[in-house]
Amino acid sequence: MSFTLLIIIILACFVFDLINGFHDAANSIATVISTKVLTPFQAVCWAAFFNFVAFWIFDLKVANTVSKTVHPETINLVVILAGVIAGITWNLITWRFGIPSSSSHTLMGGFAGAAVAHAMSFSVVNSEVIEKTVLFIFAAPLIGIVTGLIIATIVINLFRRVNSYKADHIFRRLQLVTSAALSLGHGGSDSQKVIGIIMAALAVYNGYCAQHGIYVPEWLAHKDIHHVPEWLPISCYTAIGLGTLMGGMRIIKTMGTRITKVTPFEGIAAETAGSITLYGVSQGLGVPVSTTHTIAGSIMGVGMLKRISAVRWGITRQLLVAWVITIPISGVIAAIIYWIFKICGVH
Repeated sequence: MSFTLLIIIILACFVFDLINGFHDAANSIATVISTKVLTPFQAVCWAAFFNFVAFWIFDLKVANTVSKTVHPETINLVVILAGVIAGITWNLITWRFGIPSSSSHTLMGGFAGAAVAHAMSFSVVNSEVIEKTVLFIFAAPLIGIVTGLIIATIVINLFRRVNSYKADHIFRRLQLVTSAALSLGHGGSDSQKVIGIIMAALAVYNGYCAQHGIYVPEWLAHKDIHHVPEWLPISCYTAIGLGTLMGGMRIIKTMGTRITKVTPFEGIAAETAGSITLYGVSQGLGVPVSTTHTIAGSIMGVGMLKRISAVRWGITRQLLVAWVITIPISGVIAAIIYWIFKICGVH
């Protein structure tokens, strides 16, 4: 089990985080751009900063869950590399077509698919983790819709006696706060998915070295969730922040304008609802919920407050299809990549 292969996996994970950053930039800044509160450049800088700040705020609950997607004693480093490459591939495909799919789910789907191809059995997959993840493919948008409706109703009642010009001015300032909160959640949630994959790789490598009496340097030592090398989380948070700086305007257009037309007031309500949902599920339950699904559902809920037809349900159906197929397609891609590696003698 090659040290070189471990380093390649770590570098590939950083690449995934960069792509995740610009792929998911839309999650926290689509509404603030569509309402013209910030320019696209200002918005990505704003989001990138708070993506990185999340390092000092959140624990590693989600990383711990992702690292347990498959049972580490049943896999090797080639399995993990195939899963990460599959995640990168699907993220680039969906980014190219402006589809806001879940980076979290493509990574987990790839990880699971490669493991199944390696073991030729579904028993290697941690069914509890996968079941929770699949459940929240549907639950997260629904929670976002309901929360968005409630928050929007509360905000309307709070500002119903304020003249529209003054209210709009207040909403534009408040949207900076809600956008920052969502960016914190995005950084705290999505950076951890890659941390979880690298934790799994370190666990496999450490286990192999212990079996064969090979010395493991301190910077690669991994005992448990409470003893993660310091360079790991800060590197992943940095990578996702830099990725966010790279933008992602195709998906920003879908999230910010194609689901429903968003005003500053609606942006505040959607971002607040998205933040509440994201913090509650990912940090409260440790479930790797999709930031994409969460904010999309929140935007739908806020749009529905005006009228049901204000939401472009044709686009919404397309998004739902993309969300449902992400895990299985990523799994198939990962299995194919794993078999190619096996044929080529990579081990």
